[in-house]
Amino acid sequence: MPAAVRIIYYVEIFSSWCHWAEPTWTALKSRYAGQVDFAWRIALMKPEAFPDSAAQCDWYYQRSGTLMCSPYRLNSGWVNTSPENDYIAPNRVAEAARDFLGEADERVRLALAHAAMRDGRPVGLLDEAVAVASKAADLPPGPLRARAESAAVRKRVDASTAEFHGHRIDQRPAFVVTDAIGDKAVLSGLVRLEPLAATIDAMLADSHGYSSFAAHFGNPPAS
Repeated sequence: MPAAVRIIYYVEIFSSWCHWAEPTWTALKSRYAGQVDFAWRIALMKPEAFPDSAAQCDWYYQRSGTLMCSPYRLNSGWVNTSPENDYIAPNRVAEAARDFLGEADERVRLALAHAAMRDGRPVGLLDEAVAVASKAADLPPGPLRARAESAAVRKRVDASTAEFHGHRIDQRPAFVVTDAIGDKAVLSGLVRLEPLAATIDAMLADSHGYSSFAAHFGNPPAS
């Protein structure tokens, strides 16, 4: 039986707020295992959304880290203005890893984000992103790189980014929660557990209520 509720997490490797949301995503998967269908999608940031310098990036990290009461500060070392740098690269590597690991295995995505946010590694360079991903999940670097550069992966990343914007939102992380009875909730920019859990609880309760009613009374009478 398919899960009564589905949640899609829209994420960008270089989004610091997605980094802060990861504990919530982990907690949700644990709390609602077997009840909710979980999926993640890449939602690329626009080029103008990236910091112009490491100093500017540090300012944003000080703000988000303070708001989250974090005991550590994020690392701006990934900011790179060299011509070879492509901030899309690690997102495509994360997407490509699906073809080797499947939907549920998020090791590559998490390793790339950690390499950037915590270690300051320049994963905007494709070679660096592939090296991080290959080590994280024991994947062959050559085939992984080829897949990340493929037209199919580029098309999927572009499609999931367009899907994200189709919800008329622009803040990551974003969570789109739907259920089998047609309800839909979009939470954009929120990273804390409570509003997401409350939304899922409400949808599960309603979905279970519909199932109970159907068991007692069946389908609606014919017109």
